Amino acid sequence: MTRLRFLISLVAIASLTLLAACSAKPRVPKSFLSDRQLNLEEFFEGKTVAYGQFQDVLGNVPRRFSVEIDGKWDGETLTLVEDFLYDDGATEQRVWTLTKTGEDTWTGTAPGVLGVAEGIERGDTFNWKYKIDLPIKEGTMRVNFDDWMWLLEDDRLLNRAYVSRFGVRIGEVILFFEKL
Repeated sequence: MTRLRFLISLVAIASLTLLAACSAKPRVPKSFLSDRQLNLEEFFEGKTVAYGQFQDVLGNVPRRFSVEIDGKWDGETLTLVEDFLYDDGATEQRVWTLTKTGEDTWTGTAPGVLGVAEGIERGDTFNWKYKIDLPIKEGTMRVNFDDWMWLLEDDRLLNRAYVSRFGVRIGEVILFFEKL
């Protein structure tokens, strides 16, 4: 009987995970909700602060954080120094080096990122995809990010990142950026 319960629980968890992984994600828009134009180099140059949390596919919120960002644009490269402060007191710094590769396209690197991140701006929207060895309490976890940003106002940006592992969504990061 115990073995049967275990198998039923395992099937239920697998089904929920599969269902969550199949839910729709945004697409690069053909039409826009606003006439604003997101330019990463303009938005992130200078000081920015962000507040966010990670939510797993079961709805649990195991971690919240804030980020102070110092951005420098030299005409070709946008360098973002991100200082994270987690709700448990842990800190982390990530330094992104983003290169504008076209009118609306970007590539980027940061410690822990495998290969090169790629992104595209369209109107008030930016989509950014990359694979990273993400620091966690037990070490690191290799995950994929499908990161979406929307310019809400000239000084406010909403970010929703879909996080997956082995092709299965494990959660989402939701962030709110504010330019200082």
